[in-house]
Amino acid sequence: MDIDKLEKILRDNYQPKFRLEQIKKAVFSDGISSFSEISNIPKGLRKILEEKMGLLPFRGEKILISADKLAIKAILKLDDGKAIETVLISPKPSIWSACISSQVGCSLNCAFCATGKMGFKRNLTSEEITSQILFWKQYLRKNKIPAKLSNIVFMGMGEPFLNWKEVKRSLNLITDKKYFNLGSRSVSLSTVGLPGSLEKLARDFPQVNLAISLHFSKDKLRSQFMPINKRFNLQKLKAELETYFEKCRRKVFIEYILLRGINDEAESAQDLISYLKSFRESRLLHVNLISYNETSNKLKHSSPERTLKFKGCLIRNGIRVTIRKSLGRDIQGACGQLAGNANSFLN
Repeated sequence: MDIDKLEKILRDNYQPKFRLEQIKKAVFSDGISSFSEISNIPKGLRKILEEKMGLLPFRGEKILISADKLAIKAILKLDDGKAIETVLISPKPSIWSACISSQVGCSLNCAFCATGKMGFKRNLTSEEITSQILFWKQYLRKNKIPAKLSNIVFMGMGEPFLNWKEVKRSLNLITDKKYFNLGSRSVSLSTVGLPGSLEKLARDFPQVNLAISLHFSKDKLRSQFMPINKRFNLQKLKAELETYFEKCRRKVFIEYILLRGINDEAESAQDLISYLKSFRESRLLHVNLISYNETSNKLKHSSPERTLKFKGCLIRNGIRVTIRKSLGRDIQGACGQLAGNANSFLN
């Protein structure tokens, strides 16, 4: 919702100052879908607001629900005709998390990610970012799902730090008591790691959870599948993380997608162990092993047996590790799949 526009409309219509707070509560806390639903403001004002502005800067083009009903993907068409995707997932009963996008497409072109194949289209505004959360709050309310939106994860389309100005604004709204009122520790941000990025997060949002998309622990292999590594290699990433730990001393999640025959063998496990143990604060690193969600390329996911073997190797060497449950694969809403189906629904 465009707060500046809303404030102007209220001023132009000589509304008392408390009116803004009434509307913000209805939108950000209660999850109303239209101004006409706000019963504690005058009918005339409701009509004016309905005519002059919308609650969301996009419209839902398609909703896809996974077979197990634990993941719901929305394809949203922005006002300029471009499309983004966002996913609602339920990793635990009555717990829902919104995976939101920060860009249309992505410029990083990681080989295992469908979003990167789109290329970069543009950055999202803070309104477009936070409105994805409003969309899901409205969805839960409309469908009478008896649960609140508990967590927000910046793991959708795009690299958050390549749109930091707008992402920062959205984080301020998400954690503001007058808006979404979510605690910083209910918000997670995933990044490949960019120069100066972790310092910004440590300075501005030290309690927001950080996840690093590592996936490879040798420069040659990481550069092959993640071109950003040619400019910002593993040692530079390590230096950024060491500085982050000095300022925050908080657990960091290391995201590691297992690719069959590429980075899922014993040698790769040992390389990962060596890299993680080289950190002064290695105890603060927690590995999330992720099953590769196949897109249109030739990469294949690791077998369950190889995944368990890889996990066991890390555990025996004192590395904290979890195999992350993959949700939404059948609707192309799982990790790395966003944007895979968008175009087929829009033209």
